[in-house]
Amino acid sequence: MCLLSRVLVVLVFCLIAIALPAVPAQAAICLPYGIELSPESGVPGTEVTVYGHDFHEDTLVDIYYDGTLIATDRTDRSGDFTITFTVPEGCKGPYRVLSDVGYATADAYFIIRPGLTVSPEKGSAGTTVTVEGRGFAKNEAGIALLYYLNGSYKTIERNIVANAKGSWETSFQIPPSTQGEHKIDAAGDVSRLYEVIDAIFRVTAEISIDKSSGIVSDTITMTGSRFAANERGIKILFDGQAVVTDIKADSKGEWEASFEVAEMPTGEYSVTAEGEQTKKEDIIELSFEIETDIVLSPDEGHVGIDLTVTGRGFAANEDVVIMYDDSQVATAETNDKGSFSVNFPVPESQYGERLVTAGYSDGNAASANFIMESDPPPTPSLISPSNRSRLGFMGEVAPTFEWSAVSDDSGVRYSLQVATSDNVTATGEFVDPIVSVTNLVETSYTLTEALPYGSYYWIVQAVDGAENEGGWTAARSFRVGLLPLWGFIAIIAAAVVLLVALIRALVMRRTIYYDRWW
Repeated sequence: MCLLSRVLVVLVFCLIAIALPAVPAQAAICLPYGIELSPESGVPGTEVTVYGHDFHEDTLVDIYYDGTLIATDRTDRSGDFTITFTVPEGCKGPYRVLSDVGYATADAYFIIRPGLTVSPEKGSAGTTVTVEGRGFAKNEAGIALLYYLNGSYKTIERNIVANAKGSWETSFQIPPSTQGEHKIDAAGDVSRLYEVIDAIFRVTAEISIDKSSGIVSDTITMTGSRFAANERGIKILFDGQAVVTDIKADSKGEWEASFEVAEMPTGEYSVTAEGEQTKKEDIIELSFEIETDIVLSPDEGHVGIDLTVTGRGFAANEDVVIMYDDSQVATAETNDKGSFSVNFPVPESQYGERLVTAGYSDGNAASANFIMESDPPPTPSLISPSNRSRLGFMGEVAPTFEWSAVSDDSGVRYSLQVATSDNVTATGEFVDPIVSVTNLVETSYTLTEALPYGSYYWIVQAVDGAENEGGWTAARSFRVGLLPLWGFIAIIAAAVVLLVALIRALVMRRTIYYDRWW
């Protein structure tokens, strides 16, 4: 009985000894402050929110991730805080998250799991995607990349090796796949398939257009594929507005339709499609750029014709300057659809292509060619002086030349040449003209300087406002004066000498006669 009593006493003391150290441990578990993580696991790159509670108010809080300071903030009036950080690159496993408020600390653990991300996340079959693996084991080998297709996984790549931080990256083309979501997964020597957080790639219906830019009224052809078989109610959307409706796909989910670009201001516009089963969100939308454009009416003609310039695809409600070659000829203001119309008379300009441009200060200029007529005017007829005529008796003469008028739609001016020789070039003008006058509006011209005695030749040519040159007339000759001044003086002198001689002879003869009689 005594032995039993002693055993009981020993047991009591042992129980007391065991219970005493348990008290502070229980107190540690029931601390008034603490932190929680959301989420508690994920791949590197996950945003984690740390919720802290029951600390002192307005206290500086430092958050450490695996021993490294990663974020800082302060508690609120209730002693609580919410701090978010991004999980850095690292291998799979638990990582301590510690909050330090100076007088106390609290911790929790974030579990890094292996996982995948894919970029882009949707597209058509054949799209090249980049897959990034994060959170695998350090230098893990034998990683296989898998693509879920037709009810099972297809191995895309084998023997991928992670780096020292458990990361890897590779690219591949999405194989022919049905429309919808397809899992991309991976498994390695350490990371099992069920552990890896997979990525999702959405295979979209495909659309294409035959051009990515153009002008108002251009015809655009769109083709679609990978829509539902025999899908109805498909429509094409341009800038959100239906431009073609009631398209039906064939048994392969393919279709084709065309539409005209509507009158709209310049810029890039979205182009997509949708159907009864295929949503527009499941299609990679395309873009079409409306470019500036002008149309001339007429696009050819003569000087002075009324030319209309119609512009489309410009900025809305903007002033537009119209240039003909390098000269401003008109201005216009676009409407809310970026269009305008303006007209002006075509100025004098050379035959051939002439550049008409419409634009404004910040660009978006468009141009077109106006074809100036190239028909030369007729050749005039020479009237006066007539061929081989003589002008004046002696000395210098300033003759007046006259010729017939000719007509041309582009207007006419005349050129006159005078020469001392009838030698002409292959184009009909004098080789060495002594007088050359151009841009004569009238059909007559009087020389400003008199011509001396001699023989001369003259020709005339018509030139229109488009610089088309008519043919030169055949040369006509005329003569200035009967004889030169020195000849006239010589004749007078000779006549005077002769007259003096005659008078002297008569005087001598009379003297002899009287001498005989007396």
